[in-house]
Amino acid sequence: MDRIETKTLDFQIRFAEKKDANLIVKYIRDLASYENELDQVTVTPDILEKYMFDQGGAEALIGEYKGEPIGFAFFHKSFSTFLGKPGIALVDLYIEPYSRGNGFGKMMLSYLAHIAKERNCDRLEWWCHDWNTVAIERYVNWGASMVKNIRVYRMNGEKLNDFSKKYAI
Repeated sequence: MDRIETKTLDFQIRFAEKKDANLIVKYIRDLASYENELDQVTVTPDILEKYMFDQGGAEALIGEYKGEPIGFAFFHKSFSTFLGKPGIALVDLYIEPYSRGNGFGKMMLSYLAHIAKERNCDRLEWWCHDWNTVAIERYVNWGASMVKNIRVYRMNGEKLNDFSKKYAI
């Protein structure tokens, strides 16, 4: 398991492996709790192992400080029809509260941008709650811009199931 050295002493980044499924679920749950959405989390380590690792549906980076995991970045491939090229969609970026303020999240996002360029992607995008002004300010300071006039719509559960049957007579 290769670790990527960063500009911060003792902070390294590595790609997640199947054995990290429990840790990734913990981080997903911690982030959902912070966002007051824990009641929506149904993921389990088994689900991640199957869809993320066995089927290659997503990837994650694990940030480690002094050899201990302190956060993750969860992402998957995307594609821009406007650019005609692939991109990367960051789903979750989470740093343990006791490790925040050290630039670890910025380094992980910077490394994800490096991965995007390495993979010939022309876009890295992510979503952020409009109430999370601290994160929004950081993203703008790092050079990100908000996509105007677009809202994310989501369909899941029974509504997804019901709608999936509407294509046929």
